[in-house]
Amino acid sequence: MTLYEQWKDIAYVERTQEEYDAFWSDYLAKEQKNYEHILENKDEKISGTFAELAELFNMDLVTFAGFLDGINTSLVNTLDLDSLTEESPLDLAIDMEKLYYNMLDAKADWLYTLPQWDTILTEQKRKEIKKSYNQTKIVVKGKKIGRNEPCPCGSGKKYKQCCLNKQ
Repeated sequence: MTLYEQWKDIAYVERTQEEYDAFWSDYLAKEQKNYEHILENKDEKISGTFAELAELFNMDLVTFAGFLDGINTSLVNTLDLDSLTEESPLDLAIDMEKLYYNMLDAKADWLYTLPQWDTILTEQKRKEIKKSYNQTKIVVKGKKIGRNEPCPCGSGKKYKQCCLNKQ
């Protein structure tokens, strides 16, 4: 069983609400420390073997696989999580704008409000990313076709006598 499969088995097992809250609060505290480190050392190249990086971030191997699952979509080159082993070489080049966007999408306010973002993205850039994110959540309905209007299929008939009946 791969490290990532072990993570999924641990993270998504059925538990009581109390156990669930305890597990995730412990994990999220570790995750926040990792992001604080990453943001504080934004110019530092994060590379090494899977085991070395897990040790750098003070996480066990399985929990680190879970962290990589969360950050994977923010990486310049995504990882094949199922193929990772302790000896797998990793180069975590992070797209900071994408990371901020993904934190918004995950509704992780404890992460996208970290003060370390101030030195990475300007307030204006963060507002632009937030605006872009908000626009993806707006539902846009198409123009409603009236029953007596010409049918959009181009038949020349009224909509009610043509395509409205085919729906």
